[in-house]
Amino acid sequence: MILLWMIVLLMAGGVLAWLSKKWHPVLPRWIALFAILTDLILALFLWLGTPTAVTGSSPWLIRLEIPWIPQWGVNFILALDGLSLLMLLLTFFLGALAVLISWREINTKTGFFHFNLLWVLAGITGVFLTMDLFLFYFFWEVMLIPMYFLIGVWGHANRNYAAYKFFLFTQASGLLMLLAILGLYFTHGSQTGMYTFNYFELLETTLDPLAARLLMFGFLAAFLVKLPVVPFHSWLPDAHSEAPTAGSIILAGLLLKTGAYGLLRFVLPLFPDAALEFAPWAMLLGVVGIIYGAILAFSQTDLKRLVAYTSVSHMGFVILGVFAFNTWALQGVVMQMIAHGLSTGALFIIAGFLYERLHTRDIQQMGGFWSKAPKMGVIALIFVMASLGLPGLGNFIAEFLTLVGSWQANNWLTVFATIGLVLATVYSLRIMQKVFYEPAPTDRPLPDLTSREMLISLPMVAMILWLGLYPQPILDTALPSINQQLKAYQELEVEEKKVVLVEVPEAELSIEKSSK
Repeated sequence: MILLWMIVLLMAGGVLAWLSKKWHPVLPRWIALFAILTDLILALFLWLGTPTAVTGSSPWLIRLEIPWIPQWGVNFILALDGLSLLMLLLTFFLGALAVLISWREINTKTGFFHFNLLWVLAGITGVFLTMDLFLFYFFWEVMLIPMYFLIGVWGHANRNYAAYKFFLFTQASGLLMLLAILGLYFTHGSQTGMYTFNYFELLETTLDPLAARLLMFGFLAAFLVKLPVVPFHSWLPDAHSEAPTAGSIILAGLLLKTGAYGLLRFVLPLFPDAALEFAPWAMLLGVVGIIYGAILAFSQTDLKRLVAYTSVSHMGFVILGVFAFNTWALQGVVMQMIAHGLSTGALFIIAGFLYERLHTRDIQQMGGFWSKAPKMGVIALIFVMASLGLPGLGNFIAEFLTLVGSWQANNWLTVFATIGLVLATVYSLRIMQKVFYEPAPTDRPLPDLTSREMLISLPMVAMILWLGLYPQPILDTALPSINQQLKAYQELEVEEKKVVLVEVPEAELSIEKSSK
């Protein structure tokens, strides 16, 4: 029941935070922080308390199944493995930071703000836990509506346009996924006579090639838009630039990761043959995104749009690794999901600090801040170096593993993907040059980080250093789940080898007969 309580705690906390605004204006902040930290402690307890289960043969640590609408084959199924556990730890860690960063930034409708913040986190938690596809779609939609309000109510000048664009892109692609879920549901029912949305049952569905392609593209529509992959990325820069700082953290650190998680959890195991056919094109899209996102990031003058385009580039490594179909690449994908959530979330926090002080995001109006705010400069330097993949930081491990794994799948695309590392150095150093080192156009004061802001920044520094210097616990936790996702592809390789072993003697026999 602990998995259910994680979701209930966030939803109930959101409602209570909304209502508590009538009693005291600060109470919603404390309620939201308490709810998220409680979930974080529960997730840490699960991680530290079950190490043998994580590294064992079965990837599943906890499963909860409650009948919901049995006549339709809908059940309340929650399950936890190493992959979803890591995503939950990231969710609650960044969620707590989002509350802290909003402590002084959000002063209007604070109760409704924290209601939406907790409910979007509840939706994300449900996405990472549910193993019933009907329930998965329900949580997929739950996390969209609160984010729409976070952007549309507390965003910047062009917030309504950004909120509508975000909602239309994600909602339209989500409806395509719903059609694919229903197609899989009816296909399985026609084959077995049992209509169910149970993920574990649907894994056994036999699909002809055309049906597999069509259903896979339905799932891909939702996941590639959310990731996002070029050319489905245009909603992201607008949403990031107009969202409040907490919204940008949730978007970059968590909502994008639901797309990557969907690829790993649903596309790879459910449609192995169709995914193999699509793999070269998917890897090509990843490489295009890596280079395209980096070039556009370099050309931006709005700091938040610059960081948003770096996300497009970094998520290119995710799709490159997912469709490489090997353990190295998928371990790199998991590391990239976590490291990118921390490093890019931190850059958005730095952008929020600067906007709070300067009331502008234009880097052309910044400069010379290293001497004025040395603490902020050092924190920014660490995460800029993480973004460009400096050894010793988490992003380097992620990109190294992804490139080693993708090399085994496609040499040339991997070579082109490495160009993105060079371009990342260019746009990352441009941030430091324009904001902190270049002479300032005006001599405006800039207060350094406060104790609250240091409390937000230092844990992120510690986490990104830990990922870079000692990534083994993360890799060990994710490995059983990764092996489970690759199981279908390993079986396909065994079948191909059997075919070759059978065909070789027959070929030799035919040669002997012809010679006689």
